[in-house]
Amino acid sequence: MCGRYTIFTDADERELFEIIESAKAKYGEGSFKVGEIFPGDTVPVLTVPSFRQPQLLTWGFPAKTGKRLIINARSETASTLPMFRDALARRRCIIPSTGFYEWDAGKQKFLFTVPGTRMVYMAGLYSIFDGRMRFVILTAAANESVSGTHDRMPVVLRREALRDWLTDAGAAAEILRTVPPELERMPS
Repeated sequence: MCGRYTIFTDADERELFEIIESAKAKYGEGSFKVGEIFPGDTVPVLTVPSFRQPQLLTWGFPAKTGKRLIINARSETASTLPMFRDALARRRCIIPSTGFYEWDAGKQKFLFTVPGTRMVYMAGLYSIFDGRMRFVILTAAANESVSGTHDRMPVVLRREALRDWLTDAGAAAEILRTVPPELERMPS
């Protein structure tokens, strides 16, 4: 599960800086959230056809009953569930971040990042609800670097797989069968 993630706008990370600046230019200063991202927040997300021009999407699909948000989709079952099936086939997205949080059984919060970079690209799906674009983060069984904290983790995309995730359904299916990269864990 991924219940929170981060977008820290450190200018040292050129890729994220460019995404944030592009979103500011297109949508205006203050039109989206940075820092610690919570379900329901509106944030920059990468989609097709404007791979380098982020769009603003809101995190969470509305549940059919109640006010609850569905924020994650299991990668193993997304292709079979009506809520996610069409989005997996046609509306994949990339959620740029600087890491994601998980809590262990003792309720200790940890930040997970990719070693050697300050960018974590997470695989997602988006749909339109009541005229508003919304996304969920795809999750997979936790790999060894996360499993000591939580049994699920976001599908973390390698930089070289970003375009394929968005544009090639066959490559996207293969990405979902691949074990996510090893991550670093830091107490938060």
